[in-house]
Amino acid sequence: MKKENNLKNTNRSLLLGAAFLMATSAIGPGFLTQTTVFTESLLASFGFVILISIIIDIGAQLNIWRIIAVSEKRAQDIANDVLPGLGYFLALLIVMGGLAFNIGNIAGAGLGTNVLFGISAQTGAILSGILAIGIFMVREAGKAMDKFAQILGFVMIGLTVYVMFTASPPVGEAVVKTFVPDKIDILAIVTLVGGTVGGYITFAGGHRLIDAGVKGQEALPEVTRGSIFAIGIASLMRIFLFLAVLGVVSQGLKLDPANPPASVFQLAAGNFGYKIFGIVMWAAAVTSVVGAAYTSVSFIRTFHPWLEKHHQKIIISFIAISTIVFVFVGRPVSILVLVGSVNGLILPIALGVMLIAAYKTKIVGDYKHPMWMTIFGILIVIAMSIMGVYTLIEGIPQLFK
Repeated sequence: MKKENNLKNTNRSLLLGAAFLMATSAIGPGFLTQTTVFTESLLASFGFVILISIIIDIGAQLNIWRIIAVSEKRAQDIANDVLPGLGYFLALLIVMGGLAFNIGNIAGAGLGTNVLFGISAQTGAILSGILAIGIFMVREAGKAMDKFAQILGFVMIGLTVYVMFTASPPVGEAVVKTFVPDKIDILAIVTLVGGTVGGYITFAGGHRLIDAGVKGQEALPEVTRGSIFAIGIASLMRIFLFLAVLGVVSQGLKLDPANPPASVFQLAAGNFGYKIFGIVMWAAAVTSVVGAAYTSVSFIRTFHPWLEKHHQKIIISFIAISTIVFVFVGRPVSILVLVGSVNGLILPIALGVMLIAAYKTKIVGDYKHPMWMTIFGILIVIAMSIMGVYTLIEGIPQLFK
């Protein structure tokens, strides 16, 4: 009995770690900026966008985490089982996206330290990169990563809640407009979904569970709860930030276009609020650095025994390269635009593969995937494919301007 309780506690701890890893991977510099900008333009109606995106996020993540768990394989191996070579293509997209976005994450960490300590963004980026690398140099890197994500996740949410209260948002109006919006912005919905479960993000938690041994049909109830909990954490942060921004803009205050989220914190809570922004930005960025590096490498480590053996060193190299590129080159804008455009295709491809895999006995054995999840997943694949192609068509011409 005691052994069983210990196992349950261990699994709960691992699920919590996976959930926070996924959530904090989602909550990056882009997350903060997107939420702020969309709230400024849509005001209380942005609540509706958040609501719809949460529903889509849950549908996507539920499918992906469950199928990863029941197949006991990582996404790239499932994809290769569905169609030989597809896993390599998926891994390429993930690694490209992860590396490009990690440069942005490192930049965000640099910005956070600049706000906090007045040091240059480059110096802050280097120090943040070293810290992130340090996590993967300890023997129990997985546990260290889980704990790191949990602590900083709580810090981000707690500080944002404080700023939200100081901003005095019109909560009643936000609740009403969440269900009866003045306007609906499809692009905002797609952007939010992409920022929460797009690219590598949803796999951060799914692959972490595989690494930790939480897999098989017997683990499905826990995996299901964990996947929803992860979306819940990211969504809570989104809601609190939305309300903080709404509180500020409802007072007729103008946000600084150069750094919208920073101005929200500053306008809501003065210079102290600005320092809080520094902490939140740094925490959001550095946890995303860790999540992106870990997940990107998890997509290639099964391709060769050497990669598997040295995966921690590869993660460290991944972070180091991201940091070096930012420090010496800056943010490669055209690459970010291109990768951002391609990134929109990752979720529909990956989710589509998972849904096909769910009905292949050689992958999932005798597991029966719930029909409602399949239908839900198919609808998400169709919607996100259309929007992904649209984003790609819109994004590519930007490279030649």
